[in-house]
Amino acid sequence: MLKLKIKANNFVMLTAQWLRILIKHLSRPALLASGVSDYLNGTVSPEARLSAVVIRGDGTRKDLGIISTKSVTTAFVNFVVDQLQAETSAFGDFKFHGMGTGVVVENISDTALGTAVETRATGTQVEGASANIYRSVGTITATASRAITEHGLFNAATGGTLMDRSVFSVINLVNTDSIQFTYELTLPAGG
Repeated sequence: MLKLKIKANNFVMLTAQWLRILIKHLSRPALLASGVSDYLNGTVSPEARLSAVVIRGDGTRKDLGIISTKSVTTAFVNFVVDQLQAETSAFGDFKFHGMGTGVVVENISDTALGTAVETRATGTQVEGASANIYRSVGTITATASRAITEHGLFNAATGGTLMDRSVFSVINLVNTDSIQFTYELTLPAGG
């Protein structure tokens, strides 16, 4: 009964996210053309998407699809501006995936996960489906039973700057289960 309830909650959440994405992308050209846009009053903002695949200890895989769509943190935006001015550290280090059990809603002012668990994974870094999409894929394995509800992308294996934090419906893991996270950041041109 509990599994059915969790699946129903995940279905509702994913359906709502897909509808929000669909409406946003269908209305975007008209909003931009009319000059009435929710993209920072006529400008285009970065869009982040987080997808997940659960890999059970026996090797079976369950693709959860997109589990979160949000925007980047203020800390990351400030980091970008600082790097454009001084380039004091490696810009391409935003590849460290962390997961946690925190449930507080994400906010652009976040600088860390609510309750981090496990060691961060070093993700691969590639271009997404087009030249303006950054993609990082990282897999984190549970060392105990976990109720995972958040993900973060950082520029360091510990500490560092948080690029994006996502909170989502619980993904239950047992020891040796993994989650393969795919983070994509779309940086559209124009205004």
